[in-house]
Amino acid sequence: MDAERKEKIRQSLNHVHDWPSLYMSKFIVPTISDKFEALTKVFPGEIDLITKQSSNGKYTSVTIKIVVIDADEVFRIHKEVSLIEGIISL
Repeated sequence: MDAERKEKIRQSLNHVHDWPSLYMSKFIVPTISDKFEALTKVFPGEIDLITKQSSNGKYTSVTIKIVVIDADEVFRIHKEVSLIEGIISL
C-alpha cells in the first residue's frame, strides 16, 4: 500500500474512532486447514469471535472484534494477516 493511500485510511480511521476503540475485522478462511488458528494468533489479548461456515462447508467466514489502541495497530494486524496464505481479508 502506498503512503498516500495509507494516510487516507489512517485519517478515515481516526475520524470514525476514538482510540482505544472496538474494531471489527472480517476474513474468509478455508474450513479444513490450520489457517484459522494462525489467524487468531495474530490478534493480541481477548477477542470476540463469530464464525459461519459457507453453504458447501469449504470456507468459514470469521468476524473478529477487538479493542485496538490506534490506527497503527489496525495496519499491523492486517499486515500480519496478509502474510498468511489462503486468508481473504474483507
